[in-house]
Amino acid sequence: MTEPMPYQYVVLRCVPRVDREEFVNVGVVLYCQAADYLSVTWHCDADRLQALDGSLDPKRVCDALGFVEAVCAGDARAGAIADQPLTQRFGFLKAPKSTVLQPGPVHGGLTTDPARELEHLFERLVA
Repeated sequence: MTEPMPYQYVVLRCVPRVDREEFVNVGVVLYCQAADYLSVTWHCDADRLQALDGSLDPKRVCDALGFVEAVCAGDARAGAIADQPLTQRFGFLKAPKSTVLQPGPVHGGLTTDPARELEHLFERLVA
């Protein structure tokens, strides 16, 4: 049996109007240093988002989530942060932001399979 490894994750929230304090969970970012793993799984449900704010452009949210994907993958589309170690990239993604896409609090756990854990968290918290 593989030894459990600690991981951290944040739920990504779409917050169309900060003044109303409403949000929809749209993704999960999971970081596991022991496995050298940083990844995101997300889904942008346009109907749910527009139910909160009819003026919100779901494409804008999808673009922001695509940027998070690029940061996790170390893709050049993410700019200079893509060249940083996984720890710094996760730190960047978990930092509070005042944009329409915001990370929730950092949570943690133990897993033997970070990719499977990410899918489990996504199903439980977003889907």
